[in-house]
This record gives sequence, C-alpha cells and structure tokens, in this order.
Amino acid sequence: HLMNNQFYSIIEGIHTRDSRYNEGVYEFVMQALSYTQKKFKKTKHVKAEELLLGIKELLMNMFGPMTLTVLQHWGVNSTEDFGNIVCNLVEDKVLSQSEEDDFDKFKDGYDFQEVFGAEYQKRLARKIRRLR
Repeated sequence: HLMNNQFYSIIEGIHTRDSRYNEGVYEFVMQALSYTQKKFKKTKHVKAEELLLGIKELLMNMFGPMTLTVLQHWGVNSTEDFGNIVCNLVEDKVLSQSEEDDFDKFKDGYDFQEVFGAEYQKRLARKIRRLR
C-alpha cells in the first residue's frame, strides 16, 4: 500500500494543484476504498455507487454525530466532491481507472444533511430505545 512518505508527497502535490480539499480526506478515501473492497468482497475495482456506500458507512462508524463537521473541515460538501478526489487520485496514478468508471455517478449520490443529520439522529434514537 502507498500509505507511506511517497503517498503523502503525492497528496501534497495534488493539494498544491487543487487546494479545494484538506489533505486528510485523501487518506480517508483510501481507507474507504479498502473498507468497500472488503464489504463487497472485491479484490480490485469498485463502482462509484459502491464506494459512496462504503464512504457513508465508514464516515458514520468513524465520526458519528461529528460527520458533517469533519466533511466541512475537509472541504467536502457533496458526493461529487468525493468524485473529484478520486479523479485527482487517478490523475496521479494512486488509483487506476477502469473502462466502466463514470465520474458522473458521484454526482447526487446522497444528501449529506439528510444522511448524516436526520438519518443519523433517527438511528441514534432507535439505539437508545433498544437500550431502555
């Protein structure tokens, strides 16, 4: 895996070229990719829809009620931003692209406020009810 100095210098290069996103989000996307591959039992390529699902689950698991704050800190406002981040990683050969990759699939994946705001609150309320 590239999670070493080489990876970080590539990310610095990407950030110099495209400063929209905090460097930390690139590391997270790599973690999310690995998480998604395990989830869907794939050794290599995952589709945009699958990656967005993996990203959503991993964000909830890692950051819970702080997810929206973390996304804001990273400069990520929509699923399309994750598409741009993946695009940057492909451009710098950290990730490879397959024929059927369609970056438009990252557009309108899900609404952050809905998923990490309302949906999270509902899930939390259900958990609390079960504990009683």
